Amino acid sequence: MSAAEQRYEREARKIQSTARVPALAVAVHRADRSLWTCTIGDSGNPERPLDADSRFRIGSVTKTFTAVLVMQARNDGLLDLDDPVGKHLDLPAHGDATIRRLLSHTAGFQREPHGDVWDMLEMPSPDRMLAELERAERVLPNARRYHYSNLALGVLGQVVARMRGGSWFEVLADRVLTPLGLYSTSYHPGPEAVVGYLVDTYSDAARPEPPTDMAGAAPAAQLWSTAADMATWAAFLVSPEIVDPDGKVLPAATLDEMRWPLTTIDEQLWTAGFGLGLILQPAGKRVVHIGHDGAMPGFLSAVYGRRGGEGNPGALGCAVLASSGTAMEIADLPHDLLRLAAELDPAEITPWAIGEPAPDEYRQVLGRWWGEGFPYDFSWHDGTLQARGADSPNDRPPAVFQPLPGTPDVLRTVSGREAGELLRITRDERGVILRMHWATYRLTREQEAFDGVPATHGERP
Repeated sequence: MSAAEQRYEREARKIQSTARVPALAVAVHRADRSLWTCTIGDSGNPERPLDADSRFRIGSVTKTFTAVLVMQARNDGLLDLDDPVGKHLDLPAHGDATIRRLLSHTAGFQREPHGDVWDMLEMPSPDRMLAELERAERVLPNARRYHYSNLALGVLGQVVARMRGGSWFEVLADRVLTPLGLYSTSYHPGPEAVVGYLVDTYSDAARPEPPTDMAGAAPAAQLWSTAADMATWAAFLVSPEIVDPDGKVLPAATLDEMRWPLTTIDEQLWTAGFGLGLILQPAGKRVVHIGHDGAMPGFLSAVYGRRGGEGNPGALGCAVLASSGTAMEIADLPHDLLRLAAELDPAEITPWAIGEPAPDEYRQVLGRWWGEGFPYDFSWHDGTLQARGADSPNDRPPAVFQPLPGTPDVLRTVSGREAGELLRITRDERGVILRMHWATYRLTREQEAFDGVPATHGERP
């Protein structure tokens, strides 16, 4: 066991002890190492001792799977994110809520399906959940602010199920779990399941929590899984180009879209945001952790992957699964382990090697240009034209350009500053570049005022 793995295990053992978790399972996935797993405690099942194959309830981490199914349907042309959900389901109320708003918890749906479902521990069937929408509240106006809703994701799961012609889990197994090899992720607990507990606050007693089938709300919180499967899932959410290089589940560009923040969870403390079904948690300079937490009676989970930052090997994901419904201390553990993985066992540094020069048509572009009075440096790296502010910090990604088909002097900004905008190159009759326009702003070789006069021709006030 490496020194880094020894540290991971110590952190896990500390949390299991101090948070009083009957059974804890932890896994770290990364592109350049074997999967690391650790289990601590007792499964509560005398027929099945705790091991790496033990399954835990993952609760709301389930929502990330439903979100991926929705994005698959969008990519297949079955829906648009700005469609009202009533376009795809016959609903008695709230059909105007858009799919995008439901995914980002900004549609204002009440938290749970109608009724005191957690008193009765009886969730409505899919049909009943939808039929009772007229009895469910819109507790906030559409797009007003973030409000977490299991009901919202339950409805989206039924959208996908009916589009694909199967139950929600059948669709999930066919389109996500099997392609990614997540064979230990299931709808039902199965014989590998650990017992979930409520641990008494004032003694060392613990009471098993009753099992609950989420039924119509299953797309929000039903799944069971192992730490290994969930660490792989976290790695997929942050590095699909590594975990799913053929894009069998989703192309990397769609995950980029899902990870873009649409709202903040707390208007005063911007410590976390929400994208399309994903929690986004800043974790230092240009580092963000992507994933979700989960809670069900007797269980807590936290599943996150790391994007950005020095030492990140890619496909870096961590899962922490616990058989206690109140050990909230476990929520910090995946973030700590992701940080430790990058710091204690950083990725190898790839040596720089000589590459191809810029093509003839772009060699004149390279170098310093000025726009709005500010300097920009254009360069050619990794087969693309790039630009960055001359004073930008080194860790800020450059703008990257791609020429439009058949039009080499008109390029689209595909990432970085002014993403989506055009870069237009103007040449004279000899092909010499006179100026460029980026997002309509003029770029010139000298610093110029907006009237086109060089700054060196200044006047005394």
